[in-house]
Amino acid sequence: MAKLFHVTEQDLWDAAQARGRYEMSTRGRSLADEGFIHCSLRHQIRGVIERFYADLSDLILLTIDEDLLAVPVRYEPPAPGVSEEFPHIYGPIPIAAVSEVQRIHRTPDGNLTLASA
Repeated sequence: MAKLFHVTEQDLWDAAQARGRYEMSTRGRSLADEGFIHCSLRHQIRGVIERFYADLSDLILLTIDEDLLAVPVRYEPPAPGVSEEFPHIYGPIPIAAVSEVQRIHRTPDGNLTLASA
């Protein structure tokens, strides 16, 4: 069972739960805008938070069970000129595919910690 990770804001997750599916690609961009949902592998999470979410505090980390997705997942570079590949989910994420939700906390010394949401 492959685990994928997605950083998002608490209010976006709350709205997804009400709809039964998650459809945000990345900060400020929907699945409809981008064509896929940006995800990470475990070792990529910190870099994503530091590059795209450093100024936000109400963040959560979704753990997604790739086996429960009914849409394609492709491992691709996030932008031209980048060689590292990230998982991209080409469709909505059903709430049932999210196996864990954790709050992301930044400690005063800059470390990241996770706590159950």
